[in-house]
Amino acid sequence: MVKKLSAKRVVIGASRKTEEISMLIEKQGGTPIIRSLQGTVFLAKKELEVELQQVISAGVDWAIFTTGIGVETLLTTTEELGIQTEFLRMIRHANVATRGYKTLSTLKKMGINPAATDEDGTTQSLLHSLEEFDFKGKKVMVQLHGEKAPRLIKFLEDKGAHVFKVLPYQHIAPNSEIVKKLCNELINNEIDAVCFTTAIQVRSLFDFAKEHDYHQEIQQAFKEQVVAVAVGKVTAEALREEGIQRIIVPEKERMGAMIIELSRFYAN
Repeated sequence: MVKKLSAKRVVIGASRKTEEISMLIEKQGGTPIIRSLQGTVFLAKKELEVELQQVISAGVDWAIFTTGIGVETLLTTTEELGIQTEFLRMIRHANVATRGYKTLSTLKKMGINPAATDEDGTTQSLLHSLEEFDFKGKKVMVQLHGEKAPRLIKFLEDKGAHVFKVLPYQHIAPNSEIVKKLCNELINNEIDAVCFTTAIQVRSLFDFAKEHDYHQEIQQAFKEQVVAVAVGKVTAEALREEGIQRIIVPEKERMGAMIIELSRFYAN
């Protein structure tokens, strides 16, 4: 039996389930290399309290939610602060938009039916749904998760909205030495593929590359020799936003499916 990843050096950008992914790569004959790009996502409670008090005081015309866990954290936090009634009243009187099926499900359980939703979990799809609405002079709360979602914020600000960003969770960048090592490996053609399992991993690599003037070389590496592999549509979208066009994405958003899809790529 021909092992389709034979002699291939495959980087794993995740920090979780790395043993499982490594085993899958090895079964296909490849060499797994762990370079965690995930960093740490933490609950920023003090900052969140200030943001929530500010947004409730101002009131909003729109509330945009991007993760189910983010909605749940806002509910828990506002309850602990004794401001949940005011928070719920505010979002029930606002237009609501959501990204992701978990987010939509969480809000529907609360009896909230969004005015705009995505079709496939991506920011691009959500922006398409929001295109028809007038945001000029509108106050918009955007719940984020770990990263800042620059495309969504720019879209709203370009349409004249006043944006309030609420980040229940914030992100600490991964170990810079690990990211630097990966950048050098990519530039020196020591890697065949990189598997990304979250959008944050993509941002971590490319933010570091931009900061250290590697960006063009990293883009070139992915264009010419390195294969970018994304576990799903949201991660693939983050790669496209960084100028990466050759991306392998499985139909099923599963780590096993991601490795199988990479194997098929090399088999062709």
